[in-house]
Amino acid sequence: MTRPQNIPPSEAGAAPEVVAVPRPAGDHTPCCFIVDEDSSIRHFLSLIMQGSGIDSEEFADGASLREAMGRRKADLVFINVPFDISDAVESVRALGRANFTGAVQLMSGRGAAVIDNVKTSGGSPRLRMLNPLKKPFETATIQKIVQELGLGMPAPVAARIFLDDALANNWVEFWYQPRIDLKRKWLIGIEAFARVRHPQYGILLPNAFMPGAPDSSILSLAERAVLDAVRMSAVLVKLGVKVRVSVNMALETLAQLPLQDLLAGRRPDPAAWPGLTVDLKEKSVLRDVPAAAALAKQYEAFNVRLAIDDCGNGYNVLSRAESLPFFELKIDPSIVKDCANKGDRRTICRNVIDLAHQNGAMAAGVGFEKASEVSTLVGLKCDFGQGYLLGQPMPEVRLVSLLRQRAAERRQAHPAPAQPAALSA
Repeated sequence: MTRPQNIPPSEAGAAPEVVAVPRPAGDHTPCCFIVDEDSSIRHFLSLIMQGSGIDSEEFADGASLREAMGRRKADLVFINVPFDISDAVESVRALGRANFTGAVQLMSGRGAAVIDNVKTSGGSPRLRMLNPLKKPFETATIQKIVQELGLGMPAPVAARIFLDDALANNWVEFWYQPRIDLKRKWLIGIEAFARVRHPQYGILLPNAFMPGAPDSSILSLAERAVLDAVRMSAVLVKLGVKVRVSVNMALETLAQLPLQDLLAGRRPDPAAWPGLTVDLKEKSVLRDVPAAAALAKQYEAFNVRLAIDDCGNGYNVLSRAESLPFFELKIDPSIVKDCANKGDRRTICRNVIDLAHQNGAMAAGVGFEKASEVSTLVGLKCDFGQGYLLGQPMPEVRLVSLLRQRAAERRQAHPAPAQPAALSA
């Protein structure tokens, strides 16, 4: 029996994290066209659209956009205005001739006068031209545009449900967030995040169903996460994408998990399987560092590597540990945030990165929202990264679609064999 509760934030403490109720089946899925010669900008905008429930198509030039207009209708078009504005002008004119009813967002790293020239040279009174967008821009700026146009998911609702109910009714699903090699700028892994697809409240994030969950339910959720990660690995291997899949849990949960039994007979061909990474919360590791280290060594034989998540606050304890046989140290998002401008946070980031490398591990920044944060950690020789700037958690169908799109683009640009499924940041 389901026991949902609508709880005002004032009564529930912090407002629960809840994503908007999805559109009913059969409703129109918005589409966004993105035109920019810079693939990193195209990918960045595409990830934001995907995460907002908006399909996207990317084009390196206006000619490709104009060809696509004949086969698909878009609700929003981003057009970059480069040094030579002629292509952008022709694209705007083509939209006018086609009686385009969506919104047109011009963007450029050049001055406002250049964009105004495109609007006056190619614009039509019938076109809905948004205020020009100056590069560089932040994620929040794009999110605001989507929200104001009413193209994203509907407004969220505040709800709390019981994890037991979600498990019993099979409402639990896993969304996956890309993990990026910061130096090479390609996909090196994905991390699973639990979501609940509630029949009334839509997609709910962990703060809506994890607080107060009994240990038995948390263990059941961890088992499902591992099984889904193994299944997802098989899906990716079939696509030619060989990257590790990560799940997260507390050390106490992992200690109770029948991990070897869960993996037996379910993994893809061991020779082709990139492996599983289990992220352990730093707080739980600090309670028993030797036990965590012992499990890390034990599971290496099964191609399961352990990582320490939310690193930073326990640096002093970890730095004194006799052994840290972990695959990765992941810096806490609260420390990554504004590390470019806050020296104390930058120092902690440097310490964690150095500690990881001294122990033969990789270092990862988590929670990137600004390009300056990425640049700072790259300068500190951080290996991996993830966060909204690089791609937010998304349903499997979105991730697979994105990977296929990237693969098609690479085949067109580089006919010769290339690094499989590289996802540019």
